[in-house]
Amino acid sequence: MTDVTDVLRYTAFAATPAGGNPAGVVLDASGLSDDAMLAIAADVGYSESAFVTPAPGTGSADDRNGHGHGKGESDSQRTYSLRYFSPKAEVSFCGHATVATAVALAERQGTGEFVFHTAAGVVPVSVDDAEGVLRATLTSVEPTIEDVRAEDLAEALAALDWPAADLDPSLPPRIAYAGARHLVLAAATRQRLADLSYDFERLASLMHRLDLTTVQLVWREPESGGTTFHVRDPFPVGGVVEDPATGAAAAAFGAYLRELGQVPAAARLTLHQGDDMGRPGELTVTLREGDARVRVSGAAVPIP
Repeated sequence: MTDVTDVLRYTAFAATPAGGNPAGVVLDASGLSDDAMLAIAADVGYSESAFVTPAPGTGSADDRNGHGHGKGESDSQRTYSLRYFSPKAEVSFCGHATVATAVALAERQGTGEFVFHTAAGVVPVSVDDAEGVLRATLTSVEPTIEDVRAEDLAEALAALDWPAADLDPSLPPRIAYAGARHLVLAAATRQRLADLSYDFERLASLMHRLDLTTVQLVWREPESGGTTFHVRDPFPVGGVVEDPATGAAAAAFGAYLRELGQVPAAARLTLHQGDDMGRPGELTVTLREGDARVRVSGAAVPIP
């Protein structure tokens, strides 16, 4: 069985270990049971840990990890199954742990393309070297957006202790999905976003009922032309008060903005997350005209 000492530790969506969102990465989880992976994630204590196994028909992870990716190497050798566990439960998709895993693999195999089979679907990831820092771009599964029932919105606001008047009316509440479900709530002011103190159990109960992974709290910088946002993500269902940088929510939010006509069909957005936690991170969200999927990019580095 993998010991916690075999877990790599990376932070994603930051170029230094002091920022972004930490993730545990197990590059060979072959033979680990669900209970074992959950126990490892709980021991590591990060919001999520990622567990890599070979995709069906691609050979063992030991055969591939630690070997360079030559021109003659088949694409299947860069294809993996990837699962994610919070300290409390398995998660269908996790953006920051995907970025962390792709960078960890690229450090061992070289930059380029990877393909991850997840519970949410197939997620391609490209890794590039940006002036000595590896940067990964994931492509989400196809997103969906749905309305929020009035009673569910009222319960969410009550759990957050947010008056309805503190919401930004130009960004209406919605549930957005791009591999995991997130309730999007927009604050009218930066101060409202910064003042986060919520009822952990009450919000967790609502999120379990609505099958939400996080609540995506956002504030739009008025001077940015609508392309820069500050975001926070309560994550009580994972046993974590707040997620420092949330790639899955960023992908869902990009789809939300496009669905509501808040941004052009082709757009590049910047999301700042973690500042209020002392772990600043930056997520780049790219929308392409004619492609419903959303791309989320960020750096990742090992945590010593």
